[in-house]
Amino acid sequence: MSIQVLDKDTVNKIAAGEVIERPMAVVKELLENAIDAGASSVTVEIKDGGKSLIRVTDNGSGIDREDIKLAFMPHATSKIKQLQDLLSISTLGFRGEALASIASVSQLEMLTKTRKSFSGSRYVIEGGAEKSFTEAGCPDGTTFIVHNIFYNTPARLKFLKTSQTEAGYISSIVEHMALSHPDISFRFINQNQPRLCTSGNGKLKDVVYNIFGKDITANLLEINVIKESCQISGYIGKPVISRGNRGCINYFVNGRYIKSNIINHAIEEAYSGYMMNHKYPFVVLDFKTDPGLIDINVHPQKMEIRFTNEKELYHDIYNVVSETLKHKELIPEVTFNKSKKNDNGGNKITDKNQDKKNYKEKEVILRPLSPEETRNLFGTGENNTESKKGVKKDIKKEETELRETAAYNAHNIKQETLFETDIMSAQSGKDIKIIGQVFSTYWILQYGDSMFIVDQHAAHEKVLYEQFMKQIENNQPFTQMLNPPVVASLSMAEQQVLEENAGVFQKLGYIIENFGGREYMLSGVPAHLPDIATKELFLEIIDGLLDNKAGITPETLLSHVASMSCKAAVKGGSSMSGAEAHELLKELMALENPYNCPHGRPVMIKITKRELEKKFKRIL
Repeated sequence: MSIQVLDKDTVNKIAAGEVIERPMAVVKELLENAIDAGASSVTVEIKDGGKSLIRVTDNGSGIDREDIKLAFMPHATSKIKQLQDLLSISTLGFRGEALASIASVSQLEMLTKTRKSFSGSRYVIEGGAEKSFTEAGCPDGTTFIVHNIFYNTPARLKFLKTSQTEAGYISSIVEHMALSHPDISFRFINQNQPRLCTSGNGKLKDVVYNIFGKDITANLLEINVIKESCQISGYIGKPVISRGNRGCINYFVNGRYIKSNIINHAIEEAYSGYMMNHKYPFVVLDFKTDPGLIDINVHPQKMEIRFTNEKELYHDIYNVVSETLKHKELIPEVTFNKSKKNDNGGNKITDKNQDKKNYKEKEVILRPLSPEETRNLFGTGENNTESKKGVKKDIKKEETELRETAAYNAHNIKQETLFETDIMSAQSGKDIKIIGQVFSTYWILQYGDSMFIVDQHAAHEKVLYEQFMKQIENNQPFTQMLNPPVVASLSMAEQQVLEENAGVFQKLGYIIENFGGREYMLSGVPAHLPDIATKELFLEIIDGLLDNKAGITPETLLSHVASMSCKAAVKGGSSMSGAEAHELLKELMALENPYNCPHGRPVMIKITKRELEKKFKRIL
C-alpha cells in the first residue's frame, strides 16, 4: 500500500479522538471556555449521559461575529499568541483545539452575543461542515448545543459506557469546576432534573455544602496560608469523615483541577497518623502559584502539570496540613442510639431466629473454662474424662504459660486442612475441649493429640460471610429496621452510583429512601451489621462502587459482602463468653470451608502434641 496524505476531515476526526473521548470531555472544554470568557453564571444540561444532548450556557463575553468561523478552525485561539506565552499560562484553555474537535464528531449549534452587539449570531456545524450562519436574538454570552456526539464515528460511540455512568463522569467535572471557582454560579441539569445549583457568592464552604452535604461541612478545618512555594487556601476534613477511596481529595492549581502524585503523597503523609490504613481524607485545597513555575502543556487533557519546585511544594503542603491537624481538637463526638425495643416500636429483625445468631462483644473477666463448663458445653466424650479430676489453677500463671507456648512455637505452626483431621465434623464437637482465651483474641482448643488456636474475628467473619452469601443466593435478605432511621448526605456522584445499584443494596438487605435533595434515609440495614457501623459502612460500600467505574460485577459484590462481614464480626481484643465461643465454633464447624476468612487469612492454626514435646526436648 502506498503512503498518502489524509484528507482534512479524517485529520480532524483523529485530532478529536485525542481530546474528545467521551461526553465529559465536551463539557470540560466548554466549561473552561466559559470560565475564561469571564462568566459569572454557567448552566450545564445533559440527556442520556450527554450522548443525545449537551447544552452549556454562560453569560460571559461572547464571541464577535467576525471571529465565529475562525474559532472552529484547528489551533485557533485568543489565549496565546506566540510560543513564549506557554511559559506563563493563566487561562484554563490555550490550545485552540476544543471547538474544532467537538464540531468534527457531533451536530453542534452555537448562539453567541457580545455586550456591545445589538443582535447575536447562530452558527450550525455538523461533522466539521458548516450548515448555516445567521443572525439571532439571544442574551449576552454563549450557548453551545451539542447533539448526537460521535454520530459519525460509530466505533467510538460503541465504547461509551451506560448513560448513568457517563452522566456520573459529567457530574464529577461540574463539581470540580464549582469547587475551583466558588465565585461562579453553576447549575447542572440531568434528564430535566436539577442536580446541582451553587450561588456563586465566592464562599467555598457553601459549595462544599451543596455538593457533599452537612455531615462533611460540619467537620472541616480551614487553611489559608502563604508559603514560599505557593498560597494554600481551602478546607481539609477531620479524620472522622475519612472515606474508602481518594474521590474526596480535590485540589486545584490556579483554579485548574489536576492530579499530582506529589500533592497526593504530601496530603496522605500528613494524615498518616490520624486515620486507619486504606482510608483517605476529605480535602478541597486551592494552590495559587506563579504561572512561570509550572508547565501545563504536559497532558492532552491538561490534568497533569510539572512543578519546578517539587521538593519545596511537598514540604509546604505536608507542614501546612499536619500543623492544621495538630492544633485542632480531633476527638470525635460519640452519640448513643436508643436501646432496642420490642416489635411494637424500635429496632426489630424480620427473621425471628436471626437474633440467636448475633454474637455481641461483651466486657467479661477472661479465664480458662473449668472442666465442668467444658462438659456442659460440648458433652462428655472420652477426651473429657480426665477433666473430672479438675484442679484449681492460678489464672495468671496459666495465661502466661499459654502465651509462652504460643510464642515459642510460632514458627512451627501450620494451617489446619480438611485432610489432616476431622475437627470440623459435627461429631467432633463432643470431644473438643475449650482451654480458654488469650490476648482477648484467640481461643485455645484441644482435640485429640493436637492444640488448635482459633482467631475469633476471622471465625466470626467467615460465619457472617456465609450467612450473607446464602441470603443473596436465596434472594432472602434479613433486614433490621432502624429507629430512628439514619440519614446520609451524598454527593452527585454518590447519588448516581446509588441509583445505578439500587437492586444490589436491596439484595443485601438495605431499605433506602430519598429524604429530599441529597439526603437519603436508611430505615433498614442487613441484620448482621452492628449499629455503630451503619452509616460508615454504607458510605464505604458506595466508595467501593465508585472505584469500580465499569459497574457492579459478581466479584465486586463478593468483596463488598466480605467487607460487611469484617465490619460486623467481633473484633480482636474483645472478650467473648464461653457460651458465645461455643455457639460461634458450632456454626463454624457446620461450614463447608471454614479454614479461611473471606480475605484469605487463616481461621485457625494447629500445633501437635508431638511438636510441643520436641520443643521441650521430651522426644527427639
